Amino acid sequence: MMKNTDLFSDLSATLAASLFEETEYPWEVLPRIKDFVLALGPRLDGSEYERVADQVWIHRSCKVYDTAVILGPTIIGAETEVRPSAFIRGSVLVGRNCVVGNSTELKNCILFDRVQVPHYNYVGDSIFGYRAHTGAGAICSNVKSDKTSVAVHGPEGELPTGLRKFGAILGDHVEVGCNSVLCPGTVIGQNSNVYPLSRVRGVIPAGHIYKAEGNVVEKR
Repeated sequence: MMKNTDLFSDLSATLAASLFEETEYPWEVLPRIKDFVLALGPRLDGSEYERVADQVWIHRSCKVYDTAVILGPTIIGAETEVRPSAFIRGSVLVGRNCVVGNSTELKNCILFDRVQVPHYNYVGDSIFGYRAHTGAGAICSNVKSDKTSVAVHGPEGELPTGLRKFGAILGDHVEVGCNSVLCPGTVIGQNSNVYPLSRVRGVIPAGHIYKAEGNVVEKR
């Protein structure tokens, strides 16, 4: 339930399809995002993408507000909206028809097409699948308090990742409620929901509702 093939149904919903085809688990993609964006950016069609700053390529159909800050390397896909005071720190690939909201911060992450992180969100060292959505104030905590490597706590025990920075993986169509915290190494399966004000750790299976720690129920 934690593999790329389990979490993402249609890799055509991201320009980074090759990264997921070449790896088994999504967190294996995280250390490769920066180099991938740097290699892809110069190859993008100049009639569609404008290089607006050093190592920053934005589709000409995007709406980017003046107070947004976008650092490279970053690619932002067609019809995406980057709202006021958004902060994109680099090593970021944003898909088509996404919303990067006011005061939302992105860093070393991939957002598939139609992802919405619309209000006061932090998405660092994370991957959000097609149509994933986070409510206002939801954040990905990407570093453990003791600064040790992150392990994924799955149903069959711990799976080491070797990564000191690893936020969350959201499968396709995941909904995360307002003011929730996704602890380092969280993996949420496709079509699952997280209640507002949750603290999530470990693996949530596809098609489930996370109500509270120890209270995860299958959708009906």
